[in-house]
Amino acid sequence: MTMTTDNQQSSPRLGFIGMGAMGSRMAGRLLAAGYDLTVYNRERERTRMLEQRGAKVAETPGDLAACTDIVISSVADDAAVDNVMTGSDGALAAARLGTTFIEMSTISPAMSRRLYEVARGKGVSVLDSPVSGSTPQAEQGQLVIFVGGEKAVYDRCQKILGALARESFYMGPSGSGVTMKLCVNTLLGLGLQALAEAVTLGLKGGLQRERLLEVLGGTVVLSPSQKSKLENVLKDAYPATFPLRLMLKDFGLILDAAMHSATPMPITAAAQQVCAAEFAKQSAAGRDEDFSSVVRTMEQMVQV
Repeated sequence: MTMTTDNQQSSPRLGFIGMGAMGSRMAGRLLAAGYDLTVYNRERERTRMLEQRGAKVAETPGDLAACTDIVISSVADDAAVDNVMTGSDGALAAARLGTTFIEMSTISPAMSRRLYEVARGKGVSVLDSPVSGSTPQAEQGQLVIFVGGEKAVYDRCQKILGALARESFYMGPSGSGVTMKLCVNTLLGLGLQALAEAVTLGLKGGLQRERLLEVLGGTVVLSPSQKSKLENVLKDAYPATFPLRLMLKDFGLILDAAMHSATPMPITAAAQQVCAAEFAKQSAAGRDEDFSSVVRTMEQMVQV
């Protein structure tokens, strides 16, 4: 048993569940770092590129967990996590004693803690480890990761996290990582809503769009995240690096956490409504655009 643990620590076999925009890029970095990697995605076609680079492909999450030491997952929401972890072919049921799970999805703190408790009953460790950053940061290994769970498990996983992120922060017990991520995404969503309102006010007041955006970008009050979206606003084009549908999902998680902790968040609730209005338009038109498209929503509200 000791020999197996030592081998796992020196050269663990990794599994990665979820080959979406973020997951595929993170998995690619682990493969480039030389790890023995097995991947799984519900739509197998999304695994092809990594398979061509040398990754093995599992038929089910359970198959993946059965042949790996550390299972990383990055999927859409609570329901997706529940399905790949505790479903009929789920990873938790097949995981061997001592397996570590690094759950990188943005999910609710309640789901994160439930996953931790179920895993603990099976002799398995779980870290909730959501990330801050979009597809460029995932590709470059420049994400920021917030981690909840047992500190000793976090310490053992530092090398793997280091292949994905410029920095990781241990936040405390299970659920702490996703709680930190919700705090960060509160600022992310509100920051874009504030930008949308400022741009709309300027345009409605007669300012020229290009000059308005140029001057806003030169001020110290805009965050790097807000500044990174000015080009979208200038071109009135919103290619998705962080899709609006995911921002809307996160607003829901944020406000649900606020309700359960009796935390008033009136500005966040208002921002969610604007996000929901834009999501309805995109869904009707079959579009999947960036969350910065709320700027366009505000402009349309006042008929700029």
